[in-house]
Amino acid sequence: MAETIRKGRRQILKLAGAATVLPLVHIRTAGAAGKLTVVVPDHWVPEGNVVMRRQIEAFANEHKVEVQADFLQAQTNRSTLPAESLAKTGHDLQNFPLWEVYNNADWLEPMDDVMDGLTRQYGPTNEICEYLAREKGTWRAVPISTMSLYYCAMGRISVLKQAGVDILSMYPASPDGSPSAEGWNYDTFLRAAEACHKMGMPFGIGLGVTGDSVNWIGQLLASFGAELVDRQGNLRVTSDAVRQALEYAKKLVQFVPDNAVAYDDASNNRAYISGKSALIFNPPSPWAVAMRDSPAIAQDTWTFPAPVGPAGRFEAYVSNFWGIWSFAKNKSAAKAFVTFIMQRERIEERCNATVGYDIPPFISMVDFPIWGQVGPPQGVCFNYPLRPIHKAHPYIAMSPAPPGIAVRAYNRGTVGTMLARLRDGQSVPQVVAWAQEELSGFIER
Repeated sequence: MAETIRKGRRQILKLAGAATVLPLVHIRTAGAAGKLTVVVPDHWVPEGNVVMRRQIEAFANEHKVEVQADFLQAQTNRSTLPAESLAKTGHDLQNFPLWEVYNNADWLEPMDDVMDGLTRQYGPTNEICEYLAREKGTWRAVPISTMSLYYCAMGRISVLKQAGVDILSMYPASPDGSPSAEGWNYDTFLRAAEACHKMGMPFGIGLGVTGDSVNWIGQLLASFGAELVDRQGNLRVTSDAVRQALEYAKKLVQFVPDNAVAYDDASNNRAYISGKSALIFNPPSPWAVAMRDSPAIAQDTWTFPAPVGPAGRFEAYVSNFWGIWSFAKNKSAAKAFVTFIMQRERIEERCNATVGYDIPPFISMVDFPIWGQVGPPQGVCFNYPLRPIHKAHPYIAMSPAPPGIAVRAYNRGTVGTMLARLRDGQSVPQVVAWAQEELSGFIER
């Protein structure tokens, strides 16, 4: 998912008929009755931008609105957000990734009317969308599918089988699932991690402080019921569940790559594509790159849910949002635009264009055929979106802590540092004491 392999990802999707990248596009329609300015996430799959542009043109023509749509990369947009909020001027409709809805909530228009309409049509979103964008009962932004993703497990079929895990039997590309799927638990995960480490193919799971490390560690802790901070903002680092999770992690970190503490968001991708890792937690982009760079690895790849732990199965979900500034000039057109773009048929069209990378926020939309169609091997992405048969919960690291606390710990990479300290030889009580002091500084009193 890292920006450092962006070029490779773009090139590989050309094999699937992708068109030219549109990093910054202005779309207008003649005779417009009004003007709307929109920030659109610049997708790493070029065809995703092409389809989005076509849908925006359709909206402009249908609603007789002049639309200026700026396709911005994530880093560029993150610098645009504070500039616009301070100046109280800018785009009508902005893109807010992950925690940015919370960070800008005071300057965002309520979106309850849009969300009420969409949920009447399609049912509820997953709970992480609400956690990130619904404040005090009010939706401050609308979750979108574009660049929203799960951190599923992605592994080498043949290598995992040598390690005693027949992942195709556990997670076939079938809506009926498999009765053996519960065997994919953290005990099995630990045994497989040790076996693959001995084979020279360690799991590419980092102990760094960036998103990929924080997200897989967060879902591990959640699977043990280990809340570091509860939803009321109380520290829970000294709980039995946290201790149990860290005792497990102390065993697991013996089998991670030697450079795991230095991992950034590109490290796991590189390890997998180069054939040096048997498993990572990532959306399917490394598989897409391997289609070009390492076709034998791509054909030996499968995606499947994270393991189940004592408290259940949890998988990190990173959501993207559209929000309207309270100082926007054309709020009604912005709301009409979001409603138009978030219709099922348009979400599916964009999902098809991005080869299944984007995950819709609505639970009812995990049945798109695309995930069972892409390959090789065919069905490689069938188990990428969480389905009812997976009996799993979407999760974001540091929840259910109040977002004001969670965002600080998330951005600082606290959970990554906890496991890195275990790797360095610190005891569980020492790591608990460190985390207690670290997190106490984030709690607002």
